[in-house]
Amino acid sequence: MIIGRSPLRITLGGGSSDLASYYSLHGGFLIAAAIDQYVYVTINHTTFDEILLRYSQIERVKKIEDINHPIIREALKLTDVNDINIEITSMADQPSGTGLGSSGSFTTCLLKVLHKFKKHFITPQQLAEMACHIEIDLLKEPIGKQDQYIAAFGGVTSFEFKTTGEVIPKSLNLSDQILRELEENLVMVSTGYYRAASKVLKEQDDKSKANDLEMINNIHYIKELGFRSLEALEDGNLSNLGKIMDEHWQHKKKRSKFMSNPDIDRWYDIAMKSGAIGGKVIGAGFGGYILLYTEERKKLINALRAEGLKETKIHFDFEGTKIL
Repeated sequence: MIIGRSPLRITLGGGSSDLASYYSLHGGFLIAAAIDQYVYVTINHTTFDEILLRYSQIERVKKIEDINHPIIREALKLTDVNDINIEITSMADQPSGTGLGSSGSFTTCLLKVLHKFKKHFITPQQLAEMACHIEIDLLKEPIGKQDQYIAAFGGVTSFEFKTTGEVIPKSLNLSDQILRELEENLVMVSTGYYRAASKVLKEQDDKSKANDLEMINNIHYIKELGFRSLEALEDGNLSNLGKIMDEHWQHKKKRSKFMSNPDIDRWYDIAMKSGAIGGKVIGAGFGGYILLYTEERKKLINALRAEGLKETKIHFDFEGTKIL
């Protein structure tokens, strides 16, 4: 049995500029961090003349073309895995729809496992680009590239998205002390709301393609916040990072009515009155997780617990997608 593991992610600065409808004209930039919440994929030979798939559903098929799961179907075709006596199983520490990039993590993990199964080597750059090819080019999902890239590379990493489509990753220059302080001061809680990122991102993608000036200027501004976040992180000014996160969230909410809801707004206001310096909803918006930066951790946690919100403690992952 081959077992693969791929990290989920949070975005620490910038965002939204990783969609082709934007970066192909203006270039993109953001900072993401892989975290110790994972997607796992296994593959092994069986004695049955069928392909057995276990994820949120169970599929038994005789031909790759008959597979319902689109990512698995296209990944098997792309990697030229033609065996029908195989079993593929996926599991995750977090459910899909939480804003942590689970689809991109699943795709990179599946491809890593399939390459190992074929005894082929693949670099993180190749892995990320192949995952993007499946989700964006073949399946036409209106999503960006950050999830696949941060899953493949891991770490606390900036990504520059060139107008040509090239993606340039760069590990941030952070001391061990700043990394520990950042981990300790970040608080992540689940909203209990789940959504498909592609549905939320479609509005942004459509408006970007239509050159909607309000949307374009909003993404310009958030991209600039990404550069300011990079400066704050590499200067060790984490309090300023928290303030930038709040500024990000206030601008992000202007982009769409789907970004937030009354519960999220109320919880965010409580957090800001209880020790949070800043924060935002992770991912495309309207649910998933709220990420907050605080220097009064105990006070903030107690206030969130009083609202019935539970923290998911996070640490950074520096290995990226790997075979266990």
